[in-house]
Amino acid sequence: MEQIFSYIISFGASVMMPILFTIIGLCIGMNFGKALKSGLFVGVGFVGLGVVTALLTTNFNTPLSSISDFYHLQLKVFDMGWPAAAAVAYNTAVGALIIPICLGVNFLMLVTKTTRTVNIDLWNYWHFAFIGAVAYFVMGESLLWGYFAAIVCYIITLVCADLTAEKFQKYYDLEGISIPQPFCQSFMPFAIIINKVLDKIPGFSKLDVDAEGLKKKFGELGDPLVLGVIVGGLIALFGEAGHIADFSGYVKELQQTDATTTSTDAAMTIVKNVLSLGVIMGAVMELIPRITKLFIDGLMPISEKTKELVNKKFNGKKVYIGMSPALVIGHPTTLVVSLFLIPTILILAVFLPGNQFLPLASLAGMFYLFPMVLPYTKGNVAKTFVIGLVALIFGLYFVTDMAPAFTKAAASVFAETGDKAAQIPDGFSGGAIDFASSLFGWIIYKCTSSLRYVGMGLLTAVTLVMMFINRRRIVKSESKK
Repeated sequence: MEQIFSYIISFGASVMMPILFTIIGLCIGMNFGKALKSGLFVGVGFVGLGVVTALLTTNFNTPLSSISDFYHLQLKVFDMGWPAAAAVAYNTAVGALIIPICLGVNFLMLVTKTTRTVNIDLWNYWHFAFIGAVAYFVMGESLLWGYFAAIVCYIITLVCADLTAEKFQKYYDLEGISIPQPFCQSFMPFAIIINKVLDKIPGFSKLDVDAEGLKKKFGELGDPLVLGVIVGGLIALFGEAGHIADFSGYVKELQQTDATTTSTDAAMTIVKNVLSLGVIMGAVMELIPRITKLFIDGLMPISEKTKELVNKKFNGKKVYIGMSPALVIGHPTTLVVSLFLIPTILILAVFLPGNQFLPLASLAGMFYLFPMVLPYTKGNVAKTFVIGLVALIFGLYFVTDMAPAFTKAAASVFAETGDKAAQIPDGFSGGAIDFASSLFGWIIYKCTSSLRYVGMGLLTAVTLVMMFINRRRIVKSESKK
């Protein structure tokens, strides 16, 4: 069983998800053609999302590295991106069996009425495997601690998915859907608390500007596509600062490969680099909403058939279908706020005392901060930006603090598997925004690594209380009907 799951996971999301969703579709009564098509839409969506996010990370690495060199930045936590975190997660003893174990926990919670969510977002089970893998290595390669951390994270996420489901469904107009992804759910507490604080600030509560309102106010300049071009161009311009400051040296550098290069050619190269990155950033902003439609086209038939089956099996009782947040990351407010946050967090990362992490490869994960924030801010750009900024500042410190454990886990996986995604450059520690900047992940990590059995007791108590509260809500709701 372990080898089977490890083999399927090794395909990656673009191949793994069509296989799994085709199997799920057949199990819930869809005909083979429809099940296969739904699975392929999801797979193609992951391919498209991978291509677009790779555009962002690969093209931004050079200018951001140039900025780091020009300003002599000494940040020692290397940004591995989420692929490294997923590689660490699934290439361990914990990750190999995380899917069947978590599905079993989900079934028990449904039977005991401690959740309403059926979590079929199987690819994102790597988040639970990741925190389990970190605990596994930190606690001396203990499977007990690894599975404990993973299961606690899974249960807390399912309960949070239930608690936020109605707001999520109302805001995005997606009936019967919840988001049981711990990275997204971990920003929900920030959204609730900060949103209430902002509402108490005179004048701020009236600053009600959503993405469409921004477009109306600033015309085409407020469109995510145009904003992407502008912000991408500005980042590229800062990346070229070293070449501009030592322009004659840059000309000589280019002449080493082409002796006929002139100062005009060098200037035109700088302009080309700035414009190219601007257009690439604009392309990312424009393509992501189009790609997310593929996820909707693939997942909704599965969701509708699952709801139909669940209604029969559970006598019409309310059950939520747990889906990937990729369904909604193309929302205009998510795109606009992500666009503003990228340069802001890059600047702050340099000056925040004690931070050692500069987001580079993780920038593509910025979009996943907001699926569970927007239902609370109602798409307000200003509020969403403040919440995202505060959460990311905390996240930088979480990544820095977790870096030694991440590095230990990644080094072990690379030594055993040779997976290049888990290879950390010499002289650096490893980190990633997703999932290492997560509030849930960091709390579980600290409770296991620092508090040991006291932490285990605290996490167990919190988890049981959340399950009890959720069960009481579910039973009360059913008794009213």
